[in-house]
Amino acid sequence: MSQTIGVQDLQVGMYIHLDLGWMSHPFPLSSFRIHSSEQISTIRSLGLQRLRWSPERSALEPPPARSARARDEARAASFETAEQRAARRRRELLAAQRAATQLCERQYVEAGRIWRDAIDVVPQRPEEARTTTESLTSALLDKMLVDGEMCIRLLSSGAGDRATAHALNVAVISLLLGRGFGLARDEMLDLGVGSLLHDIGKLDIPDRLHHLEDGFTSAELNAYRDHVARGVATGRRMMLAPAAMLVLAQHHELADGTGFPMRLTGERIATGARIVALVNRYDNLCNPALLARAMTPHEALSILFAQSRSKYDTTVLNAFIKMMGVYPAGSVVQLSDERYAMVVSVNSSRPLRPRLLVHDPRVARDDALYLDLEKEPEVGIRRSLSPSRLPREALEYLAPRQRLTYFFEPAPTHAELESLDAEVGA
Repeated sequence: MSQTIGVQDLQVGMYIHLDLGWMSHPFPLSSFRIHSSEQISTIRSLGLQRLRWSPERSALEPPPARSARARDEARAASFETAEQRAARRRRELLAAQRAATQLCERQYVEAGRIWRDAIDVVPQRPEEARTTTESLTSALLDKMLVDGEMCIRLLSSGAGDRATAHALNVAVISLLLGRGFGLARDEMLDLGVGSLLHDIGKLDIPDRLHHLEDGFTSAELNAYRDHVARGVATGRRMMLAPAAMLVLAQHHELADGTGFPMRLTGERIATGARIVALVNRYDNLCNPALLARAMTPHEALSILFAQSRSKYDTTVLNAFIKMMGVYPAGSVVQLSDERYAMVVSVNSSRPLRPRLLVHDPRVARDDALYLDLEKEPEVGIRRSLSPSRLPREALEYLAPRQRLTYFFEPAPTHAELESLDAEVGA
């Protein structure tokens, strides 16, 4: 049971709950155990007078009654059979897995709401829209630029409208790619703002021209391409930073000079624009306006590598493929032991051993623990499949997404599982 405490009385070891929106503080979780005096200083800077804390989850010197209870619990656990211990551990892992999923999707929904709030005020209050977008980007960076590895996570719900999903997909993957390149925070801020707003010029063109179609007339093609110039004009009214403006102006330029509107080549294209051009193309391949044309993540990656290598910066393309893995989140695969699975999460630093939802008719889908290939060296991915090639039972069980929506999360350690569970249950 939680209690309240004044921020001046916080101590290292307390398990605290920040009852704020995810974007309103710099910590990866809203419920966690305080590990340092620096964290206490940060909490005090948030302007809170009091906050909740859970004594039973804290690591302070326990009172005698608590010590006695802990001894009783340990004694009871010692009488568990191996089967009971395994069942208890499975319940704990499943609860933590569900908590991590809910947390990631809740954070995505909040980020999407803030992005839409910014877009809604662009026409009347462009500078307010810029400030909101910068605040959103800064909050994303606070969560992303922490020590430890990050996972690219496939979301199962809360995808929202296509424009929101596309903006967040491009921003999240672009920022993770920038993180991998070691970009400074100010460079990351410009990259994030530019990627979130790269299609802002589409606000001023008809909906039917938002997505390039093969049957466009010359007039329609020119109107579609005009979204870049319109975006630059809007960016000026928003008073965006120069580097963010370059992303808006150049996100359709290609390394071989076949892009638009300026037909720039190679080094003449800004680094941020090179990143966003590639990620934008990947997301459009996976999430086209017409779902019938959608490629699997594996197919999209193969197309980019096999047919479009000359169009994208080589360093950026290689880093992108390395980060996403051969089988990006959302890929449907067959394992070396013949089972079918869907990739749900890829560690951006170690992408070759993703986490998978495996078809197992003996276990209800909602009760299935993800298979972490990093911990299963005897199992590997044999091949990628189109969902249409899955047996009916496996297709219904895995339920591949019609649209792929990505977010990010810290790669969880076993020590963090309890914290993840508490964050959602708080």
